[in-house]
Amino acid sequence: MSACLFAAAPKQPGLLANTVQPEDKSRQTSASDDGEKRFEANCGRCHNAPESLSPRETRAVVRHMRVRARLTAEDEKLILQYLAP
Repeated sequence: MSACLFAAAPKQPGLLANTVQPEDKSRQTSASDDGEKRFEANCGRCHNAPESLSPRETRAVVRHMRVRARLTAEDEKLILQYLAP
């Protein structure tokens, strides 16, 4: 733990009934803002946001810190959306 912080198919109606539609941008922005706020409240006291971690490394660090910082599952989800969109 070196950093202790840390061919889409064309859309065709009815083709895949269980296809998840992308969220609208306003919801994504809100989630990112919420993630940033939660990062600052829970992680920012000790860490700066990482700039050079891959999304995979970021997930591993956040998962590890979830236990240590007693983050909720919602905190983890929003922080990950902020750090590794």
